[in-house]
Amino acid sequence: VERYLAHLRAERRLSPHTESNYRRDLAALAAFCDAAGLVDWKVLDAQHVRTFAARQHRGGLAPKSIQRQLSALRGFFAYLIREGVLAANPAVEIRAPKGAKRLPSTVDADQMARLLAPPADDPLARRDHAMMELLYSSGLRLAELVGLDLMDLDLEDRTVRVLGKGAKTRIVPVGRQAIVALRTWLSDRSSLAKPGETAVFVGSTGRRLGARAVQQRLAQAARRQGLNLKVHPHLFRHSFATHLLESSGDLRGVQELLGHADI
Repeated sequence: VERYLAHLRAERRLSPHTESNYRRDLAALAAFCDAAGLVDWKVLDAQHVRTFAARQHRGGLAPKSIQRQLSALRGFFAYLIREGVLAANPAVEIRAPKGAKRLPSTVDADQMARLLAPPADDPLARRDHAMMELLYSSGLRLAELVGLDLMDLDLEDRTVRVLGKGAKTRIVPVGRQAIVALRTWLSDRSSLAKPGETAVFVGSTGRRLGARAVQQRLAQAARRQGLNLKVHPHLFRHSFATHLLESSGDLRGVQELLGHADI
């Protein structure tokens, strides 16, 4: 183990924190081997590694931590193969237990109504209102929102063309309130945007608004409304999906509107 750590220091320039994690993970494995009477790395097989991971899980270690441990073990065993100690990597097929999936947070209809309250008489506030209306109306991702160009909007048809994950394009409907908010913002935008700028949403510089700026503006909007919530762009997407599913029961339709490959 010490030779392996020295090898990592020399070849990968490990930080002290990372080296400490590797040392702890490999010490846990060595302790397991001692307790199991395994006196040589050569006798360690995949079943031993699987048992080690299971014991770590039963001992309360989180799946992500076990995943990190197994990654450390795979690297160590690869080193032993290189040194001629092992013929095969016993950890290569072992996977950590799956962690519990948390449901995404949402807001109820009343809280959403407060977030979407009429904006102050300020162009950037009206822009923020249009962004929130569109996020909630059409379930867009943050990257999809900031990537929108003017040609992607069809206000007459009440649709927006979105470039989603994997460069997949989808066309989603835009609600009535969002259309009103977008029309209002676009009249303000014409005096703010730099010549040639194609983005739907621009900042005070006249250029395309960045993702971080959107996150900050949404958080500010929540504070102004006195909502004790951590408001972020994905909250609108999850709320859109939840409220639509509650009202329609059409899971497949919601999947298509969100652009999810897997239902």
